[in-house]
Amino acid sequence: MRTTYMAKPGEVERKWYVVDATDVSLGRLASTVASILRGKNKPTFTPNVDTGDNVIVINASKVKLTGHKDTRKIYYHHTRFIGGIKSRTAGDFREKNPEKLIETSVKGMLPHGTLGHKIGLKLHVYAGPDHDHQAQKPEVLDINNLI
Repeated sequence: MRTTYMAKPGEVERKWYVVDATDVSLGRLASTVASILRGKNKPTFTPNVDTGDNVIVINASKVKLTGHKDTRKIYYHHTRFIGGIKSRTAGDFREKNPEKLIETSVKGMLPHGTLGHKIGLKLHVYAGPDHDHQAQKPEVLDINNLI
């Protein structure tokens, strides 16, 4: 009888990838990065184990928003005070805090629970071309060839 391979947390080998967000649409970038963070690109993927890799996203301020999303897509959050709903357009979000824009879209595509939170900690986003992870020797990943 054959058994299905189930990855164990101690057996997982993690890589580091660098993704350049210049002129890549936000949704395609987020879905690809979420898939790599989750480990779905590996043959050892197990849904209940964190088998994914670390991803560094650079040039977050140059991500592309298609259509009228700059002005019409609105992000809401609530301050937990009465009447405390706040809103901001995607274009405004990209200008003031581009790292948070990509983090929000990627983390929305991950599982919502303790495993999803743990997976989300492996995402590192930078607005410019420089990052602090040269010591990990990250591989450059071209998103345009994956899609």
